[in-house]
Amino acid sequence: MTVLILGGTSEAAALDQLLAEQAPDIRALISLAGHTVDPRPLNLPVRTGGFGGIDGLRRYLVEQGIVAVVDATHPFAAIMPFHAEAACKAEGVPLLAIRRGSWKPQNGDRWKSVPDIQAAVGALGTEPRRVFLTIGRLELPAFADAPQHRYLVRAIEPIGDRLPLHGVTVIQQRGPFDTDDEEDLMRREGVEVLVSKNSGGSATAGKLVAARRLGLPVIMVERPPKPDVEYVDHIDQVLPWLVAQGLFVTERGV
Repeated sequence: MTVLILGGTSEAAALDQLLAEQAPDIRALISLAGHTVDPRPLNLPVRTGGFGGIDGLRRYLVEQGIVAVVDATHPFAAIMPFHAEAACKAEGVPLLAIRRGSWKPQNGDRWKSVPDIQAAVGALGTEPRRVFLTIGRLELPAFADAPQHRYLVRAIEPIGDRLPLHGVTVIQQRGPFDTDDEEDLMRREGVEVLVSKNSGGSATAGKLVAARRLGLPVIMVERPPKPDVEYVDHIDQVLPWLVAQGLFVTERGV
């Protein structure tokens, strides 16, 4: 009996460590989409790449003897959560999502919330500005529609030719990021506006505090819709859920 973890997030990595330490008898594997070339090392077996849509995922659940699925995909994963819902429902496999809380504006924040990346591009306006893009590399092509701006891009992977404009500065770096370091970076680079996805979590929240300190506007891209499935907000709730399904019993009787 195998648990399938749909991963690619810090929660998936933390769950990997939790199962290795507290439930080594639970057989589990992590599926990664493959967007990150050099993902964090994990304890559990890893598969990489898509499943081939809902039907492909259904076949995988049956062929691999999957008895439960934990959706620990990124808050901006727009397709896989719905595929997981449909496939698990069709095959009668229990599904639990881990959904970290979103960021909320605080006193002193100058946020403009937008529904998607294209709206973020429009929200920058026509006046040239120094823009700090912290949205990952996959969404960068949209900003080629606003070449008047000077972009500072931070991404885990090389961006290649995804933003083929003059005056683009790239920082290849993986979080977490210290708040004071973020403030120093924004001052040094002359950042005038920050563009961020509302991913939540603590690893990259320092940029928002830094922007607040500096009085900088933030264009915040809100999350896409998610399916109406059972969910928790912390990995510590996953193991008790697995036990509650009647699939496993831990030594501690959790």
